[in-house]
Amino acid sequence: MDYSRNQRRNSQAIRMQQEHIDKGKLQIQITSQVTAFPIQNAQVSISYTGVPENTLEKLQTDSSGQTEEIELAAPPIEYSLNPESDQQPYSEYTLNVEAEGFEPVSISGAEILADVTAIQNISMRPQVTQEESGEVFVIHAHTLYGEYPAKIAEDEIKPVTESGEIVLSRVVIPEFVVVHDGSPRDSTAKNYYVRYRDYIKNVASSEIYATWPDSTIRANVLAIMSFTLNRVYTEWYRNKGYDFTITSSTAFSSWFRANRLNFHTSMASAG
Repeated sequence: MDYSRNQRRNSQAIRMQQEHIDKGKLQIQITSQVTAFPIQNAQVSISYTGVPENTLEKLQTDSSGQTEEIELAAPPIEYSLNPESDQQPYSEYTLNVEAEGFEPVSISGAEILADVTAIQNISMRPQVTQEESGEVFVIHAHTLYGEYPAKIAEDEIKPVTESGEIVLSRVVIPEFVVVHDGSPRDSTAKNYYVRYRDYIKNVASSEIYATWPDSTIRANVLAIMSFTLNRVYTEWYRNKGYDFTITSSTAFSSWFRANRLNFHTSMASAG
């Protein structure tokens, strides 16, 4: 079953390489996970997800830890603008990164949309021993293309006078949010400390397409911000005994995926 699925995915990737006529752009920024300093001379190889043996591009970071901006094949932009289309509107790439003194990183499923620039931030861990295999991240399908649990309905007006409930005295814009990467009751899920602005960009890139009109993007980003700040203001999960701000589950919160790329459009400035 898995072999057949992989064969189909490989065939789709090869067909995509032959048929896709539009282009999207990609730039990669690489920093140290410990110092946040840029990593110079990191080597990046790019291939279609599902066809790792076919390297499309090889890049190297400069003194600022950035690669050059390159163009990659993407499906026609109409796929992401037509709500009736069942075609995958983005292409998927795998990024393999190596740098001297750091553990290698592999990101599978990086999405490229037509006519927009994707920014992939990668944080690398210093290598302690040669035996360390590195980090592998798989970016699952976009929420508008994949299938995810529907949002569990909540009361529009929530009581705030229950005994012991913590509510902030005013709405604040936090510097960081703590994202629980799973459902609230999943004690094995990892918590990520994410800058608020980066969280909004991540969710926006995961839930809407950067090819949409600016006004549509801004309206959706404002909705994401409103929901997030509600969770912050009401201390929603901390009042339930949890040690995080929000989850990555679409059944409870917005879809967040660690190490996914963001898009450089009005989506970035809106957050």
